[in-house]
Amino acid sequence: MSDRGQNKTGALRDDELKKEMRGQLLSGHETRALEELELEPSGEDRPVTDPVPAPPRPGSTPPGMTPREVELRGELARHLNRRVYPAHRDELVRSLRDNHAPDRLVDLATRLPADRRYANAQEIVQELGAA
Repeated sequence: MSDRGQNKTGALRDDELKKEMRGQLLSGHETRALEELELEPSGEDRPVTDPVPAPPRPGSTPPGMTPREVELRGELARHLNRRVYPAHRDELVRSLRDNHAPDRLVDLATRLPADRRYANAQEIVQELGAA
């Protein structure tokens, strides 16, 4: 049994709509002139995610790090741009000053060995902990 009899628009209107939509269906892309008029994808195929990450649990720190080291790593990361890495001590000190970091962070960075390059704030904190 055909579903044409069940359709609200009727058989003739169905055929008219198919003819009107044929270009869009065959083109493989949107045919609207204005982007805001384009149909939005349903989003059903996208995973459900939490828009705000959950805050870290109190007392939870990465293995081998103290809460103070985690805090220091966060402070350094806020004042050092990712583009600075890998960087020597002098580059880190310059970047901290350029980004108006607290004097305490600049002083800590000046204690780093001059001959070593650091790939991220984690390595800086590890070096400072060993110093």
